[in-house]
Amino acid sequence: MIRRVSLFSPSVGRTPPPPVRATGAAPIILTGMLGAAQKRRYDDMRRLYYPQHRQQVGAHITLFHHLPPSILAELLSLIRQMVAQMAPPKAYVERVMDLGTGTAFFIRSPELLDIRAHIAEHFHGMVSAQDRGEPRLHITVQNKVSRHQAAALQRELRRDFQAHQLDIVGLEAHHYRDGPWEPAFQAAFRGGLRGG
Repeated sequence: MIRRVSLFSPSVGRTPPPPVRATGAAPIILTGMLGAAQKRRYDDMRRLYYPQHRQQVGAHITLFHHLPPSILAELLSLIRQMVAQMAPPKAYVERVMDLGTGTAFFIRSPELLDIRAHIAEHFHGMVSAQDRGEPRLHITVQNKVSRHQAAALQRELRRDFQAHQLDIVGLEAHHYRDGPWEPAFQAAFRGGLRGG
């Protein structure tokens, strides 16, 4: 087990500075990996509804937006241990979600949130402000459009929407360099334990 040592005194009101990034290093985005058939379905929707010039990545469920690149090896080790023991988390697509200038599908998965909380606790003090607190899990299918376009798509999608189970088969890490994401690693759930 890797021992974590704090470099900061526990003085009241003091927060550690953001992690130092080496030249060329890119922050890590951690996502839930969709099953192949459902990924194709949501990828098709993104191609259809996303502005073409903003279509840089496929469908995903973001768990962390910005983890420091220095933790990559430790993150891989932790996730390998977790997925070896854990079954795929139960998850459900519950409703169409309004993003203001975009549209998403809201995901309910207490088990996936438990997995995320375990990772956040392990890297306590290294998680960015954006990633503190519990996220609203979702799959975005449209973004950066006018409010009118977003509202029109939401009305259309809600007409035929039915809640359904979502297959989350693993976790994926990516490097973000202001463009298409670069894959770092994938790890599939293969154990029998369940969270929640």
